[in-house]
Amino acid sequence: MEKNSEEKERSRYSPFQWFIYIVLIPLLFTITVALVVMTFSGINVFEAAKEYGNKIPVVGSLFAADKKENNQQLEKNIIDLESQIKDREAKIQQLKTQLDQKDKSIQMGELEKSKLQQEVNNLVAIQEENKRAFKDIVRTYETMPVKKSAPIISKMPETEALKILSNIKPETLAGIMENMDPAQAAKFTGMLTTQDQTDSQNQ
Repeated sequence: MEKNSEEKERSRYSPFQWFIYIVLIPLLFTITVALVVMTFSGINVFEAAKEYGNKIPVVGSLFAADKKENNQQLEKNIIDLESQIKDREAKIQQLKTQLDQKDKSIQMGELEKSKLQQEVNNLVAIQEENKRAFKDIVRTYETMPVKKSAPIISKMPETEALKILSNIKPETLAGIMENMDPAQAAKFTGMLTTQDQTDSQNQ
């Protein structure tokens, strides 16, 4: 009776279930325990598996193919990076060249500006000197006796004579006009009047 019950109990489990309970579960448990123990022992399980796998012909070829593919990818990445570096170096060199050219243009502009400023300063100095010289001439005619200055001014070109007469003090101008030829005095008076009117309109 007991025998029959045992046979019935066994017949309730299929071969697959028997394999899972008797073989697979204990095997997984054993592998798990082994992994935990090896990990705590400081052994890199995956590196060890790879190393032992390389020794097995079929598995080793798989690792070798993977390694070769990784090396090819690394070489491609290195070539790409070197190409990018060369492109960037060329761009940097181009920018440096442009910067040097701009610096030279700025330096040339500064030199030209300095040269023009020097010319302006020279012209201003000459103009100031001419003004001082002209003031000295006017002062000379103002201090000179009118009987002597009138004949000298009469013989000057009209433009220069008019310039001196328009800058002389009114009392000196009147004395010079009195000592000039009446026709010439009248001519200079008209010219001075016209000049005064033009100056007034310009102001």
